[in-house]
Amino acid sequence: QVQLAESGGGLVQAGGSLRLSCAASGRSFSSYAMGWFRQAPGKEREFVAALTMSGGNTAFADSVKGRFTISRDNAKNTVYLQMNSLKPEDTAVYYCAARLLALSNYARNYDYWGQGTQVTVSS
Repeated sequence: QVQLAESGGGLVQAGGSLRLSCAASGRSFSSYAMGWFRQAPGKEREFVAALTMSGGNTAFADSVKGRFTISRDNAKNTVYLQMNSLKPEDTAVYYCAARLLALSNYARNYDYWGQGTQVTVSS
């Protein structure tokens, strides 16, 4: 069992940056691949980024490549999403998620979810 709690969301102007954090509690955090997803009003939840248990491999949605980075600190049981050059279309609730072992781009493959943190980008 893993509990996840996101933080770091807020209101930022277009072109600005935010860093989201996701703190995990429970055992064996390093056994979980971690992902970030987002959901805008009226839209389905979509994949943003993910990384493997060690953090050695990552994946990104095309819409955020070159602007977002994902990383983790297994000693702190935390995964991060650094978001740069933010655009109004990045506005959404951002969720972190965990699944055992392998990285995945699909929300349905994740077993544990946080409550989400709101990111709003003004134009």
